[in-house]
Amino acid sequence: MTERLYYTDSYLREFRARVTDRDGHGRRIYLDRTAFYPTSGGQPYDTGAIAGVPLIEVVDEGERIAHVLAAPLPSGDAGEVECRIDWKRRFDHMQQHSGQHLLSAVFMERLGIATVSFHLGEDSATIDLNTASLDTARVVEAERRANEAVFENRLLTVSFADAEQTRDLRKPSAREGTLRIIAIEGLDRSACGGTHVARTGEIGPVLLRKLDRIRNMVRVEFLCGGRAVTRARADFEALSRVSQMVSGSLDETPQAVAAQLEAARNGDKLRRKLEADLAQYRGGELYAGATPGETGLRYVLRRLPSGNLEDIRAIAQSFTANPQAVFVAALDQPPAVLLAASADSGVDAGKLLKNALMQAGGRGGGNSRMAQGSLPSLEALERVLSRLGEIHRA
Repeated sequence: MTERLYYTDSYLREFRARVTDRDGHGRRIYLDRTAFYPTSGGQPYDTGAIAGVPLIEVVDEGERIAHVLAAPLPSGDAGEVECRIDWKRRFDHMQQHSGQHLLSAVFMERLGIATVSFHLGEDSATIDLNTASLDTARVVEAERRANEAVFENRLLTVSFADAEQTRDLRKPSAREGTLRIIAIEGLDRSACGGTHVARTGEIGPVLLRKLDRIRNMVRVEFLCGGRAVTRARADFEALSRVSQMVSGSLDETPQAVAAQLEAARNGDKLRRKLEADLAQYRGGELYAGATPGETGLRYVLRRLPSGNLEDIRAIAQSFTANPQAVFVAALDQPPAVLLAASADSGVDAGKLLKNALMQAGGRGGGNSRMAQGSLPSLEALERVLSRLGEIHRA
């Protein structure tokens, strides 16, 4: 059995322990006691070093805890070893985990919303709340109240109690026997095995960010302490760059960006209208310049070395809006073809092109008025164009 030192002292950074077991390779070892926290309850494992060898993972195996090392322990370290925790990582986890308890307590106290789960990631942490929706006003209220509790510097305490005799927890525990209870003075009591700060002031600023709907719950992304400061600085610098782009102050940036977006939308509408007008003009010009065949059918082939067939669809539609009209467009790279036909042309564009594509090893389709497809080679494209050219020669 491994004695868990972090249960009673989250601030223990260095300790000595005896190696009680190891695997055949010597990289997975077991100690008689440990302050290294294993992954559990949404909180990741600690890192650090054992006898100078980097610790890369800590695994809870029930009665004992496995310590996975980057390399085997030196041969002389078979008994007691010096252990050192990566304190920067540990304290960050303490800030986030204690911040989670604080936030969960606030959401329950102020809004009556329970926390379903907690996850602590490398860059941010999340809690899943048992509610189908959460508006901005309530998020702001929860953030404000959590930071008030930080400023009040409330005491966090660790105690142990029998599960059957404990009734005042924020969230009932399914565990039996002795429970480890983390209490925030006057605000919260929760069963938890994680590492925590001693006072709420050490949590630092609490910043709520993104909301997501997850399986009829709301997931709240949050950052505490150093993470919140780092993120706030990054946000400020990003907004400052935007304000420079729009030549305004930081406070005026939202309005300036909104005005520029509206101008861009209006410009985009005008561009699309001009493109449509130009396509209609080009289609009409092509139709007027096309010589009718013996049957009165006007046939035009537009061939381009490269590009996108979507750019020419509007011209094809304009051309075939006229009577007795067939329009063919082709791209050499990548090999592709488009066929459009007027309703009175007697040509079913979808049926004709699909058959031609199948015979040439291509694929595609469409309706009776317009169809398009791709081909595996330039030679295959030539065969399709030859087939479509029969329309004009008929």
